[in-house]
Amino acid sequence: MRIVIVGAGGHGQVVADILRAARATGRDVELVGYLDDRKAVHGHTLAGARVVGPLAILRDAPHDAVIVAIGDNKARAAIARRLVDSGTPLAAAIHPSALVAADVTVSDGSMLCAGAVVNTGTVIGRGVILNTACSVDHHTTVGDYAHIAPGVHMGGEVTVGEGALVGIGAVVLPRVTIGRWAIVGAGAVVTRNVPDGAIVIGNPARPLSGRIPQSV
Repeated sequence: MRIVIVGAGGHGQVVADILRAARATGRDVELVGYLDDRKAVHGHTLAGARVVGPLAILRDAPHDAVIVAIGDNKARAAIARRLVDSGTPLAAAIHPSALVAADVTVSDGSMLCAGAVVNTGTVIGRGVILNTACSVDHHTTVGDYAHIAPGVHMGGEVTVGEGALVGIGAVVLPRVTIGRWAIVGAGAVVTRNVPDGAIVIGNPARPLSGRIPQSV
């Protein structure tokens, strides 16, 4: 499968490494290169792959599927939705070192980074990032375009809403719900439900003044 990565930033390069590692274990994946609208990176080779040009040339780039590897949840969601609406297939990227239970559902466009652990009964939505060494315990649901940052640990039966961000090193107790487009600060310990669009920080996690848009 020939794959184009949309986004040549830090996370895009992480995904390039995931695809190389997957290919090294015998998976049928070929990284065509990156597409990125930043002219300054066109023609550069980053993490072993070339930045071919802007997203507008996707039709001219030989590919079977695309991965939108942009860390910002709203930007990733907007681009992925536009591509899906145009009929462009999305591919998932799963690092060989990720431990994923056999019955886990991983939807198209999602990225599971090195050392991620996903336990039985879990459902991962479209365009999700499960970042380095995070753990997602049993029967958890992670909504479309959410981002579970490096080192996060989530208990069983957690629900993470669409577009939510769970920051680096946060801990989420079992059966907690994190609302759509909410933000959990780095290192927070989430002991109770987080409303849609809320920002919580601290141990135990408390609301921070201000809210963010609940949809894009």
